[in-house]
Order: sequence, then structure tokens, then C-alpha cells
Amino acid sequence: MPELVERTDPDGIDYGWVMQVTFLLTILLGAPIVALLSIPADLPTWADRAEFAVRVGAIVWLLTGISVFLYARWRLDDEADSPSPE
Repeated sequence: MPELVERTDPDGIDYGWVMQVTFLLTILLGAPIVALLSIPADLPTWADRAEFAVRVGAIVWLLTGISVFLYARWRLDDEADSPSPE
């Protein structure tokens, strides 16, 4: 039976971490944003409400994903510039 691998050491950006953090932050930030932006909007049917949530959620997801990716790249560059303790 193969051993369970619980930790990875990727070369470069850890895209798994980026996807997981993007998913989590999109839910945590996106739900309140969609709720607040829907207050003044005229959404008479469930189809209108769903379409509104998808449109706003897509923008939140895109901005969150780009931000998390840039943060991961910045941290990687910051770690590469710092001297390693030897």
C-alpha cells in the first residue's frame, strides 16, 4: 500500500493552494457582496435573482482569483530574494 502524501513541495506557485484559497475567499466575500448589491436591484423572479448572483459572483471570483495568484507570486518572489539561513 502506498504511503499517504500530506504535503507537497511544488516548484514555483502552488496552484492547488491558489484554487483552494480562491474558492474559500469567493464564498466568504462573495455572498455578502451579492447580498448587499441585490438590495437596491429590482429582482422580481427567481431567474432574475439567479442571473444577478451569477454575474456578480463571476466578477468576485475573477478578482479574488487574480488577487490570490498575485499574492502567491509575490510571496514566492519574496522568499527567493531573502537569504536562506545556513
